[in-house]
Amino acid sequence: MECEKLRQEFMEAVLSGMHSVSPETQEHLRTCAACAGELASLRQTMSLLDEWQAPEPSPYFTTRLQAQLREEALAPRREWFAWLRRPMLAAAAAVLIAMGVGLLEINPFHHDTVASNENGPHVAATSSAVSDLQYLDKNADLFADFDALDGQSSTE
Repeated sequence: MECEKLRQEFMEAVLSGMHSVSPETQEHLRTCAACAGELASLRQTMSLLDEWQAPEPSPYFTTRLQAQLREEALAPRREWFAWLRRPMLAAAAAVLIAMGVGLLEINPFHHDTVASNENGPHVAATSSAVSDLQYLDKNADLFADFDALDGQSSTE
């Protein structure tokens, strides 16, 4: 018999005694010192647990426990989304959400404006490349100063 299978029967052997254990298990315990030692250790632990007595709680334990329970019952509860119970706040939140969704629908995330051409098809009036060039043109003096600073730092 394998030691692992035997260890599953240890509690039965400790609680009900060796007479309830199969003869193969008893034979294995006689031949295997490791299993016999583990069973003896388990019996010793169980006997210590049988002798152990729980300590008595302090005399003021129940009084303090009842006081804490009263305090907790009287304290205001902080619940998630408690503000939804107030109709005005809930209505304001709903209006703000609706306005946000409406603004997204009116002006979607893409910023390309589409203008109608006289010839018929829609042509993009500004594109990201054009807007980048316009930005560079507006800030040319600033970028020139940066170039001058780069030239000074490389010569020093």
